[in-house]
Amino acid sequence: MTGDWRKTLFYIAALYDGVLGLAFVFLWRWLFDFFDVTPVNHGGYVQFPGLLLIIFGFIFLRIARDPDANRDLIAYGIGLKVSYSGLVFWYQTTTGVPAMWIPFAWLDLLFLVLFVVARQSAPRAGERPAMA
Repeated sequence: MTGDWRKTLFYIAALYDGVLGLAFVFLWRWLFDFFDVTPVNHGGYVQFPGLLLIIFGFIFLRIARDPDANRDLIAYGIGLKVSYSGLVFWYQTTTGVPAMWIPFAWLDLLFLVLFVVARQSAPRAGERPAMA
């Protein structure tokens, strides 16, 4: 069944972004210290994106429940992954970026590719799902 892998993908994405979001909301100081990254002058600069990741985690949960019905929401996940990985790779190649952010960018690039494939395999509004 085509829906199985997409459901699994978005449950994993929900868990990944949700846990990462929680870490940056509650443990950002520890993470910055652990990875020897200069901390920002106000926690809100890290906590707000952390909260956005939690929101995206809930969006991914909704997609996971029914990828075909929620095909339109996948585009927002694609946008998130393009934004993050694109920025990190841009700064890595231009001015530099702390190494802490690079593994997340590679994971987001992987999610990006899988989200695009998942979206392409979901029927558009008004189309009938392909028979397995």
